[in-house]
Amino acid sequence: MGIRSLTRTEAEHRAALISVDRYDVDIDLTALPGGPEIRAVSTITFTCSEPGAETFVDCAAEVRAATLNGTPLTPSGDGRIPLPGLAAHNVLRVESVQAGTATGEGVHKATDPADGEVYVWTSFEPDEARFAWACFDQPDLKAPHAFTVTAPAAWTVLSNSGGPRVEEQGSARRWVFPDTPPLSTYNTVVNAGPLHGIRREADGHDLGIYARRSLAEVLERDADEIFTLTRQGLAFYAEAFAMPFPQRTYNQVFMPEFGGAMENYGCVTWSDGFLRRAEPTPAEREVLAVVLLHEMAHMWFGNIVTMRWWDDLWLNEAFAEFACHWAAEGATRYTDAWAGHLAGDKLKAYLSDQGPVSHPIHQPIHDVAQAASIFDNITYPKGASVLHQLMTYVGEDRFRAGMAAYFARHAWGTTTLQDLIDALSEAGGRDLTGWRKAWLETAGTDRFTLEHDGDTVTLVADGTPRPQILAVGAYDRQGGTLKRTSLVRVEVTEARTPVAGLPATADLLLVNDDDLTFATARPSAATRDTLFQAAALLPTAISRGVAAATVWDMLTAGEATAAEAGRSLTGVLAAETSDAVIEPWLHLATTIAELWAPPAERPALSRAVAAVCRRLAADPGRRQVALRGLARTADAEHLAWLRDQAGDDVDLRWRALVREAELGGDTSAESAALLQRDPDPEAWVRALTVRAAAPDPAAKAEVWQRLAVDRAVPFHAVSTVAAGFWRPGQDAQLAPYAQHYLDAVPGLDQGGMIPAMIYASQLFPLFAVDGAYLEKAQRAARQVAPVVRNTLLERADAVRRMLRARAAAV
Repeated sequence: MGIRSLTRTEAEHRAALISVDRYDVDIDLTALPGGPEIRAVSTITFTCSEPGAETFVDCAAEVRAATLNGTPLTPSGDGRIPLPGLAAHNVLRVESVQAGTATGEGVHKATDPADGEVYVWTSFEPDEARFAWACFDQPDLKAPHAFTVTAPAAWTVLSNSGGPRVEEQGSARRWVFPDTPPLSTYNTVVNAGPLHGIRREADGHDLGIYARRSLAEVLERDADEIFTLTRQGLAFYAEAFAMPFPQRTYNQVFMPEFGGAMENYGCVTWSDGFLRRAEPTPAEREVLAVVLLHEMAHMWFGNIVTMRWWDDLWLNEAFAEFACHWAAEGATRYTDAWAGHLAGDKLKAYLSDQGPVSHPIHQPIHDVAQAASIFDNITYPKGASVLHQLMTYVGEDRFRAGMAAYFARHAWGTTTLQDLIDALSEAGGRDLTGWRKAWLETAGTDRFTLEHDGDTVTLVADGTPRPQILAVGAYDRQGGTLKRTSLVRVEVTEARTPVAGLPATADLLLVNDDDLTFATARPSAATRDTLFQAAALLPTAISRGVAAATVWDMLTAGEATAAEAGRSLTGVLAAETSDAVIEPWLHLATTIAELWAPPAERPALSRAVAAVCRRLAADPGRRQVALRGLARTADAEHLAWLRDQAGDDVDLRWRALVREAELGGDTSAESAALLQRDPDPEAWVRALTVRAAAPDPAAKAEVWQRLAVDRAVPFHAVSTVAAGFWRPGQDAQLAPYAQHYLDAVPGLDQGGMIPAMIYASQLFPLFAVDGAYLEKAQRAARQVAPVVRNTLLERADAVRRMLRARAAAV
């Protein structure tokens, strides 16, 4: 019998029936160094409003024994244990074992290839705590958790609350953690292993960072930056939300084989892929800052105040994604964070919102399986952009006041969309009913153009626009650049909005200047070429980004060729002054050349990007980024120069080897020698990426086996190896793997939500496919888990757009 997904109706009925007083969870990790099992005893104390009624508890681990008020219970075989004859006050005790720690959900055992040490982490969103121990696994049944963990004596154990009592027990130690505040089950955590840790005091908080021992040197290198960002973030949010983080201890744990990062209260778990083995680039440092601030924002949005059900996931994720950029610009040195957001994830959101799986930010969610499918570009970057617009719409001071009222009113409880709208409406003095319906309950992206009639300029929407405030900037050429001469904000309430106050003449009018809203724009036929050519001449990272976003959107919509878009983006890249966006624009320009350009135009576009990289490499501050970009686009001549520039830089030498393998060079001996030199415990993944790029059938077969079948590659590196695998110009070698992907689709959800998203997207074929294949892929998506279905359909839509662009004439 399969594991059932909790429905909204079931959750509402259970929440109306019971209240959870507390969880006492006793966990035994002592079998893990030599075996796969974790053992747990979960004791749940709860009340029932209707004595004699029946409900169920979730437990997808193997149940060894279960009693309710002393009476034995029998599991139903579907991840649940029926609880008949409830009393007014109840004590449920469940002993369970989870042996699926290699590839299963919820809890994972990782072995470090560098030294054989074992580490274990848990990660429970959306409903995977039930795979570790028995619980009522839904967000609105919040309760204090008391964890007791027995682990090997050499291990460090970390959980949500700090200050555990540690008891020696011979070859083991017992860690007794204080009660947490009331938390949802998905916000709890246990991380353990022979961790290297660093602790510091900051503004009354006891801060800790941890990683596996083999990465101790890298953790020490980044410690100052991480602690500084943590201090700055805690201070910013304490002021912005009028509520300091209420716990003294705040830990961040970088774990092997973890996907992304997870906002467990007081103990954030990260993929240790964020600890870059090479010196981080400016963009990589900004990514670390933004993710750190995103997970920290969840201490308020998600932990202290939790959405009642998954249809309000955006209350967690969109707010955290908004807040991290707000905090980065307001409290850290990353003052172009919103420009970075535009150049990266917001462009993905524009594409997703115009694709087959677009959905309202807030929508009905039938069950948790469906909820797993909306951790996506609509909920995250579009949601963040919409909240940025909301702050513009009501004003930042009133927005802050509304947030403060929301947290004061709902701390340690659960909320719905209406609770937030009420708080912001009261503070902002605006009725947000129409705003809510238009922005949160309606899918799709507004599009604007400017219409000129003599001296009158009108902002014209394609259809009925959402209520919003946006800006139009006027620019004149001065020497070799454009200078802004006027900025006019307008409030849009109708399809046609007069824009008063612009100068009588301007060389360029930029719609959505300062990027205040989530909307696309189109130049008129008369100004189209001006926009493409002038994007690089705009004076700020955000204005260049707004123009570049229009160019990209036109490419993806079939309204511009890859050559046009590539030239415009390469021009922006050559002129860019902000470290926050040089790397994203370089990645996008290279992606256009590799994936969107017709085969005949690909070499010229790649050479243009390579030439810009050669010029940027002359700037010491941009040298690392430029040489990395050159490694993706170099021809034989550029590759020889790159090898000379790389010297003893192990990271650059690996990148150069990937490119050389793609071009057909024999890299086996040099790859083996570099593998011996590289101290990274995951250097073997770099060597595998070299093999992946080679136009060799045997190499492709070996890499597919390890990447897609064995799933041996750490989550954080799957995209890198997959990008090396799916290379342009290798259709003959790649052709068999299009069908291999379809064969793998039914099992792509193995391991839970994060693996499902990673494998469904990154393994999707980028070459050796046609429209008929994409239709076949769509049919394959009908009978799979929602998270796989949506990821596959979105990827197929992107590839369909690529195929159209590849077939377009110049």
